[in-house]
Order: sequence, then C-alpha cells, then structure tokens
Amino acid sequence: MPMNRNSFRATIAMAMMPMAVTAMANPDPNDWQSVTAQAEGQTVYWNAWGGEARTNAYIEWVAQQVDELYGIDLVHVKLGDTSESVSRVLAEKQAGNDDAGSVDMIWINGENFAAMKSSDLLFGPWADSLPHYPLTDPDNTPAVRYDWTIPVDGLESPWSSSQVVFYYDTALVEDLPHNMPELLDWAKQHPGEFTYPQVPNFLGNAFITQALLELVDNTDLFYEPMQTDDFDQATAPLWAYLDELHPQLWRSGRAFPSNSADLRGLMGDSEIGIALSFSATEASGAIANYELPETVRSYVHDSGMIGNMSFMAIPYNAEHKAGAMVVANYLMSPEAQAEKHDPEVWGSGTVLAMEQLTDEERALFDGIDLGIATLPPSELGEVLGQPHPSWVDALADAWQQRYVN
Repeated sequence: MPMNRNSFRATIAMAMMPMAVTAMANPDPNDWQSVTAQAEGQTVYWNAWGGEARTNAYIEWVAQQVDELYGIDLVHVKLGDTSESVSRVLAEKQAGNDDAGSVDMIWINGENFAAMKSSDLLFGPWADSLPHYPLTDPDNTPAVRYDWTIPVDGLESPWSSSQVVFYYDTALVEDLPHNMPELLDWAKQHPGEFTYPQVPNFLGNAFITQALLELVDNTDLFYEPMQTDDFDQATAPLWAYLDELHPQLWRSGRAFPSNSADLRGLMGDSEIGIALSFSATEASGAIANYELPETVRSYVHDSGMIGNMSFMAIPYNAEHKAGAMVVANYLMSPEAQAEKHDPEVWGSGTVLAMEQLTDEERALFDGIDLGIATLPPSELGEVLGQPHPSWVDALADAWQQRYVN
C-alpha cells in the first residue's frame, strides 16, 4: 500500500535517526580531519599495564604530547592484568551500556585480543585508516596483521615490538647456556641463580612457551586452535622439564618474582646470574638508570626467541573513540616511536619500517644509543611467533594447577 507524504517523511526520519547517532558515536576514521576535530577536548581513558616505572613514565610523556598537539586529556588507568579491562567491557555490555563505556583504549595482544574479538567487544575496523599506519609497511610485515595467529582485521593498531632475550651478569656467569637443556644443566650447576616470573605474568608465559617450542620436535600444532585431546601429550616435555628445573631455581622454585621489574631487582642485587626480558634493550636501560651493574649483557638461544607486537584496541562502547584513534595514531608517529625506542626512556622496539620513513625521520632513530648490553639486530636471531592464544591460556592454567599451592 502506498504511503502518504507525511508517513513517508516520518519513515525517512526514523531511518536516519540511528544513522546520525551512529555517526556521532562512531567517528569515521577515513575522515581524519573530522576525527581530530571531535577528539579535541576529550578525556581518553587508556587502560594499560602499570607494573613498570619506565613504561608509566613514557605514557606520562605521551599524555603531555597529545595534550599539547591535540587538546586531549590522556588518563593512564593502571592495570595489574589486561584481563581486568576485558572483564569490565564485557560487564558493561551485559548491563546494556553500549555507548558510554569507561574504557576508551586498551594496550592489548594475544589471548585478550582474541577474547574481545570473538565476543564482539571491539570497535572497528579503524586501524588501517590511521595516517601513520602505512609507516609499518603492512603489506610486507605480517606481524602487524596477525596477533598471535589471529587476523587483526583493522580492530587494533600496532604500537610496540618486543622480543624475548636473556641477560646475564658477566661477573657471575662464564659459560652461557644456548638452549633450554643447557639452561637446565647450568641451573643444576648454579642452584638458586636463575628464575622467571610467575605465570600468568606475560613474561612468565613467554618463558614456558619458549621452553615448549624448544623442547618439542614439531611445533606446527601450537599455531592452530588447541584441541583438548592434544594438550597432555603435546605439552608433556614441558612439564617434565619444569619439574626438573624448578628445584634449581631461586628459592628452590617455591616462590617466583611477580614481574620483570622484580626479576630485574634480583639481578641488581646479585641474587641471580641469568634473567630474561621481553625487551632487547631492557638491560641497557636498567644499566643507564643504575638498576643493573655495568657488567650485565644480553644473549639469545640458538633456535630463536619468541617475539610479538603489542597493539591498541578501542572497545565497541568507548565513549571517546575519536580521541582514542588520535592517540593511537600518535603512538605510531616517528617521534613517539623513537622516544619509546631509547633505552634510557623505555627501550621497546619500534613497529615502523625504516624504509618507509624520510631521512629526517630515520635520523630520530639513528641518534639513539642502544646501550652496551643491547645486541645488534644481526645477533638477535630468528623471531619465533607466538602460538595460538588457546594454547597459551591452557599452558597458564596447567602451570597454575601444577605449581601454585
């Protein structure tokens, strides 16, 4: 039946109303001028791990920059674990809060990204449209398109690159272990002088995952979603290894440091001789900040070391999406990446491809002294990809069941 003119107008108006609301709630990342205009004056709540003083100081620096450049008030919501934010967004969704969420941006990767993506808790796609995104050379850098084997699909933007390295005190250690079996032998010869953070801390997870990848003959299984029936047999070499290693650890494996800062403190106090980090420049930065002795140096295992990208994600119900996108874009700028790369600031790796930068932008990195304990890129070896999040989650749960009383 044909509509009268008034009914037609009413129908059009009703159809347009949700579109207008959506446009206001979800700024178009392809209209960057509009995004930056909306971002001005917004307060962006960045949920990020708060357990490292240098990381916190860098985030404070970013807050100063985005305030001066874009008029954004960036607030660091310090987390003990990223899952806290995931749970908060999920609770808001269950409560029907779909447009005024308390979390604007999350430092995220791995299993937390997979959980949010599978539960439709993320805004996007948006990341591929950021002005600085092409500087990552995404067509030739798979790591910016896959997060622990999960396709990113424009739902998060890369901002930091990390690789596990070991570091040691040359005043205490002479013969370095170059693989996990040799590390076990070393620990037996030097009881109490090695440890790693308690799982599920991300560095603790990295250590047991590194061990698993080194101890099994075929690792292909770990890069696919885990089948429960495969777990016990596939991970048996890891538990046999850890059962033998733990009695040789600091405090005989009855206690573990909470995080990388605590681990670094044990090295600084000469309680241990070998430690590990998820930053190739952490040891140099700690030396520069007088946390570690000048005799500390870094090394890697012969078969390669786990590495990954850290990303920024925006929840589907974030109240300040425009501001979050502007901050995420700034974090990929050469200025912000170079500042972060300096070991005296933080020392985290850059996500930018140097060949995509101008001479002036590359000069920001060329002038950085990576420090006496930092391995040159040619000596970092192969980067091993993170397994599928389902395996990492299951490993963490099993570790807790076996080793936490």
